Amino acid sequence: MNKTGANSDTFPPQRTWWSDRKYHLEFTFVRPGHFRNQSTFGIVALNSNQDQAEEWTRMARETVISGNDDNDESADPSPNDANPASSTPKSIDGRVSNAAEETLRPRLLAEMIGQMDVKERLQIAIDAATRRQETLGHILFDGPPGLGKTTFATVIPQEMNVPVEFLSGPTLKAPKDLIPCLTNLSANQVIFIDKIHRIPNAVEEYLYTTMEDFRIDMILGEGLNARTHSFQLRPFTLIGATTRAGMLSAPLRDRFQIREHLGYYSDSELTLIVHRNARILNVKIDDMAAKEIAGRSRGTPRVANNRLRWIRDFAQTRADGNISLKVARDAMQMIKIDELGLDHQDRSYLEVLIRICGGGPTGIETLAATMNVAVDTLTDDVEPFLLRSELILRTPRGRVATPKAFNHMNLPLDVHANPGLFD
Repeated sequence: MNKTGANSDTFPPQRTWWSDRKYHLEFTFVRPGHFRNQSTFGIVALNSNQDQAEEWTRMARETVISGNDDNDESADPSPNDANPASSTPKSIDGRVSNAAEETLRPRLLAEMIGQMDVKERLQIAIDAATRRQETLGHILFDGPPGLGKTTFATVIPQEMNVPVEFLSGPTLKAPKDLIPCLTNLSANQVIFIDKIHRIPNAVEEYLYTTMEDFRIDMILGEGLNARTHSFQLRPFTLIGATTRAGMLSAPLRDRFQIREHLGYYSDSELTLIVHRNARILNVKIDDMAAKEIAGRSRGTPRVANNRLRWIRDFAQTRADGNISLKVARDAMQMIKIDELGLDHQDRSYLEVLIRICGGGPTGIETLAATMNVAVDTLTDDVEPFLLRSELILRTPRGRVATPKAFNHMNLPLDVHANPGLFD
């Protein structure tokens, strides 16, 4: 094994190589306090005690190189030498996959439909940061699932022309899980943490100085030899998404300069979304069919996309492939979605509450036991849309069905069953 070295005390950094046929190792030495970001090799260096010999931190990555039988140090694999066509997804028969065509998520703010006030405020912040050539402030999106939090997190880096790193709150068990991502950031990069309310307290507290001062503090060594090293990060933008903003601590919430709450979409906005996604899916749809899908989508684009994909499958197998009003209604009837967007479980809830419990008030445990369903399923999955649709009420005495629920279920309003219920 050949070995050629360079003095690690010089700067800019020198490289030392070890080559052995099919395996290739690179160690890059960096002066303390410096940080370099490379697309292939991650490099981190820490500050050291000036009174002692410099302490180097080296990180290396081993890459497998196809056979070069002679030990030639010039065989440096460059990222630019990779064939870009090799990263294109292909099917088994070699044809290019249509995964990009099936992606319904917008790529720019101008392509997004709905949330106009949120889009306008974000556009102002992005334009101002771009003109000043500064890092965009940290952003927190909260709201119910399926309203576009992740879409905004992918669109913003595209508008800023910067890379993005995707993380999930449940996977960050300790600060050590976050350090590799932070130390390999490029300037003005975006980090997106989904379900940020589920990160542990240790990771949350570690983010305080990271978000505010762009600095991480680490302890090297043990006992009397332990030393604290402060590592300066490159400025970045943290985007958090949560469905439960109240579970975030106040210090973490206050470190987000921009906080946006996403609301439900109107039927007209969902109709435009259905038309746009139908064009992407290469399926013809009538205006009335698009309105029908929008009206049964609970004000949520994700639900509208799921409905559209199902109706497309139904149209291609049970019709001529085009989505008409009749095709849309027949497809919805097959999966038991009614005019308000209620599914079978929602109607079962209302039927038990009205027919068996006389419209309430009834405890949630009684409803869950009667339906043979877990209480969490009712409170988290069924009741939110029923409450928003004004079909039920939550009272201190229990759940109560509204007159609108009686009318929708075509059941008589029996006032004598619960005297004074609607007085």
